[in-house]
Parts: sequence; structure tokens; C-alpha cells
Amino acid sequence: MKKVTISDIAKLAGVSKATVSMVFNNKDENISKETRERILKIAKELNYIPNSVARSLATNRSFSIGIILPDITNPFFSEIARAIEDEANSLGYNVVLCNTDNKIEKEEEYIKLLISKLIDGIIFIAGGDSKKSIFLLKEKGIPFVLVDRYIEDKDIFGVFCKNYEGIVDGVEYLLNKGKRNIVFVKGPQKLEISKQRFLGYKDTMQKYGLYSEELVFQGDFTLEGGKKVTEDIIKNVKKFDSIFYSNDVMAFGGIKVLLKHGYKIPGDVNIIGFDDVQISKFIEPELTTIAQPIYEMGKSACNLLIRLINKEENVEKILYFRPKLIIRGTA
Repeated sequence: MKKVTISDIAKLAGVSKATVSMVFNNKDENISKETRERILKIAKELNYIPNSVARSLATNRSFSIGIILPDITNPFFSEIARAIEDEANSLGYNVVLCNTDNKIEKEEEYIKLLISKLIDGIIFIAGGDSKKSIFLLKEKGIPFVLVDRYIEDKDIFGVFCKNYEGIVDGVEYLLNKGKRNIVFVKGPQKLEISKQRFLGYKDTMQKYGLYSEELVFQGDFTLEGGKKVTEDIIKNVKKFDSIFYSNDVMAFGGIKVLLKHGYKIPGDVNIIGFDDVQISKFIEPELTTIAQPIYEMGKSACNLLIRLINKEENVEKILYFRPKLIIRGTA
């Protein structure tokens, strides 16, 4: 079967090849709506597939963006990736998804790969100490936007959540319920968001004279990590009435362990998570959590990146979202 070309479409539409090319490359400001729609209709009827390499050479753009994230099995990251993809597609961009498994070496290799594929820009959720990755992107002049995981750098563009304030709201809620022995499970030590969330807990507990190192445990943002740390809590803390996990996934693991040991939730122990991933509404009891506006953050990150790709002026560098407490069945 003969391959359909721009020439075929131009002939059927009664226009020049240049006009067809401008429509496919989104450079059709001076082309009538009727002509544009006729060209697109013919292309669809002929099942025309544009040559992306030729398009990139003609426009110096690939119309593709990369998403680098640390753990696709964590619902928070898969949900934010979905939001980015939805927005990118609506703006005429394709998405290349790269999962680093929280490994810096893998992260750096993916960045090199995306650069070699002439990617237009990258939405970057760092796996840890990503200074070399940031250096690579800056050196090659690749527009990028950080999401969720903050990196100290005055030149970055990013979309973040006010982690500290969210944790303060959760601790205050538990205190107002009369809870005093509130265990806190931290996230990975190397991440700035873990530090922000722990500080929100520590400052609030100290404010009321209730802070104790014995109530603080180290977690890793994973389901297995949540299970393991909860076993440690049960073994080492004589009296606790609440557990505040630094993310929902650890809370899911913790709830499983607590129920196995005969604890009633929320009767014996209140549980709060952080993120509000979709499954939080479907476990039993439903998880009380600090909700990040995940979809809005993903859409905003994509829009910010496209503005950088288009070299727009007066682009806001940092966008902060305020999380909110969602009260459900566990607290």
C-alpha cells in the first residue's frame, strides 16, 4: 500500500505543500479555519501519520516532553504523571515517561537519553541529591520544571506543596481531639520534603510541650517500609494514640500491621497520611490524610514547562499549593 504523503493531502485539499506543512506544525495563524479543518479531515481519512523526525528538523522542536519520576508504583507519582500527560496532550505534546527507581545513576542516564532524543523540556521529580542532573539540564539548555521535591537552587522553576503547613494542620487536628501521644513517621532523610514535614510535626508538638524523640520513627515512603516501621512502633512505644505517616503509602502498610495486631482504627489508634492518593477513599476504614492537589499540580507543571519552551516572558518561577486536611474514617 502506497505511503500517504503531504503532497497527496495538498492535492486533495487544493492547497500547497507549504500550507499543509504549516497546519501540521501549528504555524497556521494566517490560514483560514475552513482550510485548516479540510486538511485535517483529509489527513484523518487517509490515516496520515506525520514524520516526527522531519517535523523536528523543520521546526527545531520534537513536541515531546519527558517526565522523570522516582517510583511509578507509588500512586502519588502515577497520578501526577497522568495529569501532566492529559495537559500535554491537550497542548499538542507527547510524553516520554522515565522511572528511576530512586536511583541517581538511572536518573542521570535518562536525562542523557532524553537530551539525545531532542526532547523539548522535562518535568523532573528528583529521586534524591540530583545536583548533577540539574547541571546536565542547565548545561544543555533544556527547559525543566521541578515538581514536589524541592532542590536548593535560585535558578529553578518548580511546582511545590506547602508541606510544613499541611503537617501542622494534621497535628493540630489530632491535639484538638485530645490525642497527646502522637507518633510521627518521617520520609527519606535526604529529601527536603521529608525535612519540611518532620519540622511541621516537631514545631507543633514542641509548642504544646509534647515533643519526644521516642515518638519519631524513620520511614521510606513505601508500603513495605510502612509495615516495617509500624512493627517497630508497636514493639518500642509503650503508649501511643495516633500515628502520623509522612505519606499515604506508608499509612496503608501501617494499617495492615495494626489490624493484624488487633488494634481498632480509630478506636485504639488514629491514623493520618499525606498526599490523598485516590485509593485513600477505597480502603476500609477510609484514610484521613493531608491532601495535595495532585492533578492541579501536574497540570500547572506542564503549563509552566510549555511556557518556558515557548520562551514566554514574566513566567512565575515557583508555584506553591496549600494542602488541606481531609477527614475520613481513620482519625
